[in-house]
Amino acid sequence: MTDSPVDQLARALDQAARALDAVGDDNADRPTPCSDWTVRQLAGHVASGPATWARMARGEEVDWSAIPDVADGEWASTFRAGADELLATMRRLPEDQQGVVGFQVAEYAVHSWDLARGTGADLALDDSLAETGLAAMRGGLTDDRRGGAFGAEVPVADDAPAYERLAAFSGRTPRG
Repeated sequence: MTDSPVDQLARALDQAARALDAVGDDNADRPTPCSDWTVRQLAGHVASGPATWARMARGEEVDWSAIPDVADGEWASTFRAGADELLATMRRLPEDQQGVVGFQVAEYAVHSWDLARGTGADLALDDSLAETGLAAMRGGLTDDRRGGAFGAEVPVADDAPAYERLAAFSGRTPRG
């Protein structure tokens, strides 16, 4: 039996929570592979994201460009409250209305990788989540839709590990 899309999202959210647990005073100002964001800035984005995705899934207006206002040290609790809200919202939707779940998995898979790289944490990242996220991104992230959030795809071998392929597709340099 394979996981449902929402079950995969739950696993991606749990993985992101573990990545947020690695953020502390000693690494919050380090750079991340995610654009020009520090670990602190990315932690705020990740922490506030699930509640924003939940509002979007309910048809509410959202502003993805808004700078999240999450206090240092509140990342994990803010994230978990939003994650619970997002999962409850997605489980209430009929499966044919859960089309964004793959992008949500991509969001939390790539940002878990970003946070692990930025904090130096040795996290066991779930390759199946990277594969799901990569498939979703390849299905909807065209060159003209990359905007400021995603850089150009970075070349990587077809047989590179799943997270390297996901990172490269989302405009990050997987190694270096």
